[in-house]
Amino acid sequence: MKTRNTILLPRAQKPISVLGENIKLARLRRKFSAEQVAERANISRPTLVSIEKGNPNVTIGAYVKVLSVLGLENDIMEVANDDKLGRRLQDAKLIVRERAPRIFKNATLQSNSQVSKIAINGPKVRLLKKTDGSKK
Repeated sequence: MKTRNTILLPRAQKPISVLGENIKLARLRRKFSAEQVAERANISRPTLVSIEKGNPNVTIGAYVKVLSVLGLENDIMEVANDDKLGRRLQDAKLIVRERAPRIFKNATLQSNSQVSKIAINGPKVRLLKKTDGSKK
């Protein structure tokens, strides 16, 4: 099977490498061998080595399994827990784009006496109002 090669920017790769190193240090502090952790996490030993090296191609599920074996599964709940930027944006009450009203393609002209015709231009549909001929 062909493997993917994920290329990350250094600022994105560094946290993954630090996480892998912290997992390795936690494993060593508990005096577990790589084989023991891999077996208990139901992953292969090379996958564990990839996690400890900070390989971005390893699934997050494998990281969670290893953290669970080490008794650190609650640490994953701290990710993005204190979203300072998001809270500042929320507090600033920035205008959030709302969805446009839903337009039905099968609109009937008989149901609305104000509509004279339907203008269809690609994916956009506009209902054109009738005019009585007088200018106001």
